[in-house]
Amino acid sequence: MQPSSPVQPWPAALQGTPAASVIDRAIDRQRLGHSLLLHGDNPDTLAAVANAISDRLLNENGAAHLAPDKHPDCFALRPAGRMRLITAPATRELISKVQKSARLSRRKIAIIHEADRMNSTAANIFLKTLEEPPDHTTLLLLTTHPYALLPTIRSRCLHFRFSPARTAEGPSAEAPAKAGSSAPLWSAWLADYGAWLARLAPSAPLDKRTVTDHIFAVYGLAARFGFILDKATEEAWTLQKDSLPPDADEDQQIAIEIGLANGIRARFLAEIEEATRVHARSRLEAGDEAARRAFTAAIQRLEHGAGLLWVNFNESAAVEDFLLASLRLWSGR
Repeated sequence: MQPSSPVQPWPAALQGTPAASVIDRAIDRQRLGHSLLLHGDNPDTLAAVANAISDRLLNENGAAHLAPDKHPDCFALRPAGRMRLITAPATRELISKVQKSARLSRRKIAIIHEADRMNSTAANIFLKTLEEPPDHTTLLLLTTHPYALLPTIRSRCLHFRFSPARTAEGPSAEAPAKAGSSAPLWSAWLADYGAWLARLAPSAPLDKRTVTDHIFAVYGLAARFGFILDKATEEAWTLQKDSLPPDADEDQQIAIEIGLANGIRARFLAEIEEATRVHARSRLEAGDEAARRAFTAAIQRLEHGAGLLWVNFNESAAVEDFLLASLRLWSGR
């Protein structure tokens, strides 16, 4: 194995961000937690972050520098098979690797890509490792859908969110359906959602007419969400299916299409969370401390709805439930 170039940099968009700075300081002080949950909208960004962290931890002793993907003490686990799941046998195999002594570095790293794809058995097996991690081992869980993980797994990890830079127009450059008619529809949805939140100040009057207007806005946003999600998925699938392997059978095509739809849905939910965060920040800056509690409760409701989606709950119904809860929380009623 040939030594690679010096320490891998953070992705350009993340250099100097609070999350990157906190992690760098923790590594320098040897105070980084043993379990990190890295989440955001872009799997490639999360993988680059995991590599940057791994590179710093594995090569801290001044030995010949090796990139994480070539390092004997760095292990990766990814979904496999037509259903793209992380299974119990694969999880046990990873655990057996990190339980052995490190070969070259002082530390061992396990990177779990798309951690939300663990089936229930695998998740419970992995939970035991989180509770009693092997010595000198760092576990990095990557996901674009953190709400699908077991709450007990999430509670045992330090959370770091890595989002691409957002533009003045609203959605990030990584927004789903970069091309096609669904992109401006989604931008308009986010703008209307933000405007609706702005009308929910506790000091605003809440008579029968205003309540009716808010309720109609909720149902309108929920219905539009379902329509835009379907359209974005259809557009993305039209582009994707032209590049499928010629030998892909029907089951494989269905699995790919479902994975594509789930990815778009997860990014939509992430952008709703970010829009809610922006609204909460503006209220906090205006001195409204109640916004902190409202934001926490609203995101918990969004997490709850996102979790239901994995058991085939209707997307529009989940968003409707979140918006109705938001109406109560942000209006202070």
